[in-house]
Amino acid sequence: MTRLDPIDLAAALIRCPSVTPAEAGALDVLETALAALGFRTRRMPFSEPGTPDVDNLYARHGNGAPHFCFAGHSDVVPVGDAAHWSVDPFGAVRRDGYLLGRGAADMKAAIAAFVAAAAAFIGENGGSVPGSISLLITGDEEGPARNGTKKMLARLRDWGEVPDACVVGEPTCPTRLGETIKIGRRGSLVGELTVLGAAGHSAYPHLADNPIRRLVAMLGALNAATLDDGTDHFQPSTLEITTVDVGNPAGNVIPATAFARFNIRFNDRHTGASLERWLRQTLDAIDRRYRLEIAVSGEAFLTPPGMLSRIVAEAARAETGLTPELSTSGGTSDARFIKDYCPVVEFGMVGETMHKADEKAALADIETLARIYRRVLGLYFAETRAPDRAQG
Repeated sequence: MTRLDPIDLAAALIRCPSVTPAEAGALDVLETALAALGFRTRRMPFSEPGTPDVDNLYARHGNGAPHFCFAGHSDVVPVGDAAHWSVDPFGAVRRDGYLLGRGAADMKAAIAAFVAAAAAFIGENGGSVPGSISLLITGDEEGPARNGTKKMLARLRDWGEVPDACVVGEPTCPTRLGETIKIGRRGSLVGELTVLGAAGHSAYPHLADNPIRRLVAMLGALNAATLDDGTDHFQPSTLEITTVDVGNPAGNVIPATAFARFNIRFNDRHTGASLERWLRQTLDAIDRRYRLEIAVSGEAFLTPPGMLSRIVAEAARAETGLTPELSTSGGTSDARFIKDYCPVVEFGMVGETMHKADEKAALADIETLARIYRRVLGLYFAETRAPDRAQG
């Protein structure tokens, strides 16, 4: 059996300071490791006006069906104040049973674990696989997500290489490896509301039009609304006001405009379009003198429980003794793009320290995750050899 040490590979990836959109050598490290295992690799750089250029990596072993894909990202968030770290954020220090460094949890350890799993599976099958295994690795998940997974998938479709199933290696487990599998994600909508008025002296309010009064009423109506009561797989949708800003330095001046921003995390009872209609209807009922700009970074989606979630759960249970919860909690991920092409679930490391100082992954968990992914590969190809199997 081919042996590749996932901890060593994770450490090599962490040593690359690949803060979005910098590649910083992380894809070079990964490409070298995959090429040595017989993967055909392609770099996939993309550009778009107004966004940074991003390099990405696609690698595939085998040509046939079924086609199993592992998706992830090599980019990481900034380290913040380095003084808050007890180690070099890109030093990949091993201490007290942990590998420390930016990206250890989110999600370079998971990438390394899957490469190790693929190496073992390919070795056990005499250098080939009963179908295809691929990796879709972007450098644009933590950033605008405009020049990464979304464009890669469109290119794969053009090449006729759309996968049949995908596991995304995001850190899904709250405190213990094996606790949680994500089978969907809530959608996210950001609204920017500007209420229009007329400036004037606060001693002569009849000569002005104070927009703050209407903004307060509008935000009150939005804040008081119950969007839904949740569904079988999703928690209730939420609306949170994230900033209110008048930008008025004077205490005796009524401002001309008042601004607020809010974020709606919504389940699959809504779409971005349906929420925008509701927002405008709610605001119009109070006053029409406003501007509303909407940005939807991802729609809610669900991969109904089925074969894919079952085999990931079975593999996790075999290696950890835990029965994973099927969850849709948390923010967004690139699974929101993948779901348009094939069934997708997310499973990866413990996420307690992601984006924090002294981010870390337990050494034992990295080894265990590699074994889980190895089981997933074995179970997936064993199941898909049988005809008429559901892919969900």
